[in-house]
Amino acid sequence: MAKITLKGNPIHTQGELPAVGSTAPDATLTGTDLADKKLSSIPGKRVLNIFPSIDTGVCAASVREFNQRATQTPGVTVLNISMDLPFALKRFCGAEDIEKAQSFSGFRGDFGQQFGVTIQDGGLAGLYARAIVVLDEGGKVLHTEQVPEIAQEPNYDAALAKL
Repeated sequence: MAKITLKGNPIHTQGELPAVGSTAPDATLTGTDLADKKLSSIPGKRVLNIFPSIDTGVCAASVREFNQRATQTPGVTVLNISMDLPFALKRFCGAEDIEKAQSFSGFRGDFGQQFGVTIQDGGLAGLYARAIVVLDEGGKVLHTEQVPEIAQEPNYDAALAKL
């Protein structure tokens, strides 16, 4: 269980991020086309940008930043992952011209449980904590960041350095 904060108030996740060097769980996600996909079916190096909701300023900023920066590296796919419905993710990405990154919902899959990011208490219970996981082509975990304060942006430079 990770101990994080939301605007300074302590909250907890139901588990921990996968360890660096381990193989990432092959979780199921739902794309903006409503098709379910296994994480392993997405080729290349992957940056998993995990967040509570696309309709908050910090979450939207992280989607924009990773779309702009990480997708310029050949062979890298950015996956924006939240509990938002696929419709909300599609609406946001269309309005913001987020074309290089892919967005996925965990609303009917096992991603939150397998990656240990589901918030257990507080006002955001049931949503995902803000976290970054970088995977190589084979699904090996190269980098993780459990952002300690949900209202804070992740360390983009640290994640991108692993690519």
